[in-house]
Amino acid sequence: MTEMVDETWRPTRPAFQSRAVTHAGAVRTHNEDAFVDRPDLGLWAVADGAGGHESGEVASAAVAEALGGIPPGLAPVQVLQEVRTRLAATHNSLMEQSARRGPKVLMATTVVVLLAQQGHFACLWAGDSRVYLLRDGVLTQVSRDHSVVEDLLEAGAITAEQAVRHPQANIITRAVGAAPEMLDLDKRSGSLKAGDRFLLCSDGLCKALDDARIAELLAGNPEDGADRLIAAALLARATDNVTAVTVRVLPAAG
Repeated sequence: MTEMVDETWRPTRPAFQSRAVTHAGAVRTHNEDAFVDRPDLGLWAVADGAGGHESGEVASAAVAEALGGIPPGLAPVQVLQEVRTRLAATHNSLMEQSARRGPKVLMATTVVVLLAQQGHFACLWAGDSRVYLLRDGVLTQVSRDHSVVEDLLEAGAITAEQAVRHPQANIITRAVGAAPEMLDLDKRSGSLKAGDRFLLCSDGLCKALDDARIAELLAGNPEDGADRLIAAALLARATDNVTAVTVRVLPAAG
């Protein structure tokens, strides 16, 4: 995405087909996940709350409300600016709320955002919710987990097999609403191709399904891909909340 405002840009019809589904999971009764599904803006997001009942769900809902409230008709660079500004404001608000409730209170959430428009996409995130891209039958993880386990894996301190059952598997190193004071979002971008399929998901889904299974389910009928992924995670007895947002890039209008 260009960092300059294109004054000639005009909104076009949505060029995407998307579907979003969330579920408490096969074990938990309370859902702290939230999502944003805005194909009109080329904007999708998943947030996975942390801090327990009435804390995690407040944090994830705050992110979803902030991003879901971005007005239509904005140029891509303006949408990107809105995302950054609104997430930073939510980060500050959650930290203030946590401080008022006491030193041991945490109100935080992961966030992963996909922006797509004018032939390009950008992914921004903090935490271990993920974005995958399925292109020409090959599944790629676009985001990189901000987690203790991911850091250990990259350092060669543990193997992939050890990571699955690591005692610190649920510890994230970045989140909206958690220290430090400035929200630090990673960003990756690339070009879009007709037929591309994206998946945004909370970690409950990718811990229940391996990459091969995710690719298989994502490659099916795009109208109910998110439903298939959630159903498979539940069948696998997902122990955490599960959220899936699927996005298909449509061919350009002729």
